[in-house]
Amino acid sequence: DALLIRAKRRWVLSTIDLEENMPGPFPQEVTQMFNDKKEDNTVKYRISGEGVTIPPLNLFSINENTGMVSVHRSIDREINNVFHVDFDVLDRQTGEPLDRTLSFNVDIKDVNDNKPLFNPDAIHASVLENTPEGVIQATLQAHDNDQKDTPNSDFTMSVVSQDPATPKFTLKDLAGTTKIKQLAFTGCFNYDIAKQYTIKVEAKDKGTPPLFSTATVIVDILDSNTHLPEFNAATYTAKVMEMESNKEILRINVTDKDTPNTPASRAVFSILKGNEDGNYKIVTDLKTNEGVLSIIKGKNFEKTTVTDLEIAVENEEKLFQCVNGKVQTGGAMPKPNSVKVSVEVIDVNDPPVFTKGMEVVFRNENGKLGDVIFTPEVKDEDSDIDKIRYELVQDPASWVTIDPKTGKISTVQTMDRESPFVKNGTYTVVIQAIDDGQPPATGTCSVVVYLGDVNDNVPYLPSKSTVLCGNMLNSVTVVPADLDAAPYAGPFTFDLGGDKEIKKLWKLDPTTGMNTSLISLSSLPYGNYSIPLRLQDQQGLPSEETLEVVLCECTSEKVCRGRLPLASRLDDAAIGLLLTGLLLLAFLLLFCFLCDCQSKTFQHIPLNLQDEGNQTLVKYNEEGGGSIYKPESMLSYSHGAKESMKIAYAPYIQ
Repeated sequence: DALLIRAKRRWVLSTIDLEENMPGPFPQEVTQMFNDKKEDNTVKYRISGEGVTIPPLNLFSINENTGMVSVHRSIDREINNVFHVDFDVLDRQTGEPLDRTLSFNVDIKDVNDNKPLFNPDAIHASVLENTPEGVIQATLQAHDNDQKDTPNSDFTMSVVSQDPATPKFTLKDLAGTTKIKQLAFTGCFNYDIAKQYTIKVEAKDKGTPPLFSTATVIVDILDSNTHLPEFNAATYTAKVMEMESNKEILRINVTDKDTPNTPASRAVFSILKGNEDGNYKIVTDLKTNEGVLSIIKGKNFEKTTVTDLEIAVENEEKLFQCVNGKVQTGGAMPKPNSVKVSVEVIDVNDPPVFTKGMEVVFRNENGKLGDVIFTPEVKDEDSDIDKIRYELVQDPASWVTIDPKTGKISTVQTMDRESPFVKNGTYTVVIQAIDDGQPPATGTCSVVVYLGDVNDNVPYLPSKSTVLCGNMLNSVTVVPADLDAAPYAGPFTFDLGGDKEIKKLWKLDPTTGMNTSLISLSSLPYGNYSIPLRLQDQQGLPSEETLEVVLCECTSEKVCRGRLPLASRLDDAAIGLLLTGLLLLAFLLLFCFLCDCQSKTFQHIPLNLQDEGNQTLVKYNEEGGGSIYKPESMLSYSHGAKESMKIAYAPYIQ
């Protein structure tokens, strides 16, 4: 077993009681150190550590002879709440330590020198007037810097004053903490009485003496709907012309005591009675807050002379009331205000009304003249039918006439379905009926005539000439047309006209269809060719056409190679040289003539050329000699020629 030896205590230290904010005077003795090594003046004391050699410096000191410890100034515990200091005993001569170092923690005792402070100390909040009692969005928080978990740092918060006095404001703990409060109220707000509240909240600690601070909360009240809009008049009247529609007829003013341009004051109008047929509507003018009454469907004077409407008005926001200190937005609420509006219908001359606004009739084209295509039926509630007169408003081809008394429409010209005035097989005539009212009223009717087609047009060639590029193709496409519609148009039947000789050179393939191809059967000289064609439509109605074909060498599709130019253009220098040469030639001939006149005499020579014979040079320009076909100039040929075939060949010049 270990031997236990009891050691004597060598250091003796009285307690160090230091309180923050000591009043002084300084330096002030706080305790005295003693070590049993001290038997005479051969030792001395030393202090070090925080407050001595470690900042804050020179706060503590020790008398090296007596061991008395002193403090030299007051201490703020909220800055330094404890000091770690070391004490040593030294040999006075050598300075060597004579005993182990004594380490000591000096605790600073707290005093209540800090009041609880709000952060922030001024709060601004807004709340709607119709908010039910309870907490509002205003949170208060405070903190005390004194020693934690002591009465000096423990505090309470409470409302100490408010203006106005009602409704009553209080504080409630935020869930989960006791140091954060929310502002709450009981009762109802009244915007007409108070638009803003000032509440002062106090935070007080439990120290001795207790310290406190305050925060100010400003609560703005936002207006809600506590007043019904009221009409500015007991009744209203309006006038509307008979059958008038889509027009504003009345503006209704209202007064609302709530804040303007808010949901609490913006008016919403409705028609409670008198609008069962949906003739009227009422909306709110967002700028003036007026009710704008309009007629959207005309009223007939013969059926209604006066309409009584009942119009109500309320607000966008629901009305609320404070009943027994509680906010009420439902249940037995006051009914919206309403007003009577009398709308007078003013009689006007009603126009004649056709049985139908558009009538459809069917006729074949090329019908007989005088054919009655339509007789109208009209009604007029306030005019004599026998005094109505009729007029043509639209007859673009001038094909019809109208009886001014009966409105009977008859043809005066043949109606042609292929006319440019006929659109999609229909021809439209517009008529009007005019009564004898003051002023006269007019009704209109459109008569759409569907024209049936007859086979009155023969097939034809829209293009009567074409180019056949001999160096590229041996055929051209022939596309006929027919102004008639099916079944009086294509498919067509094709045949070559003329004699058998032309059929040795050309052929048509196919012989039936919407188009065909003209095919060259042999290599023909370049030139112009007139090809007679016979065409028949689907019903066998024939026609004869001549297709002019230019056979040539092409540089591109259907573009013949150009000829060499027939004339040249000389510049000024060339013209000058030419004139100079001519003048020299004339001078030389004159010189020769003068010389000859001096040496010879002239004899009469009879001009009898018959003995010499007549010679004629004929240039055929045709390969293989003459031809059985009559040549034709390339620059001019007759499009209406009726010969069986004409072939002309012009020399091709590279």
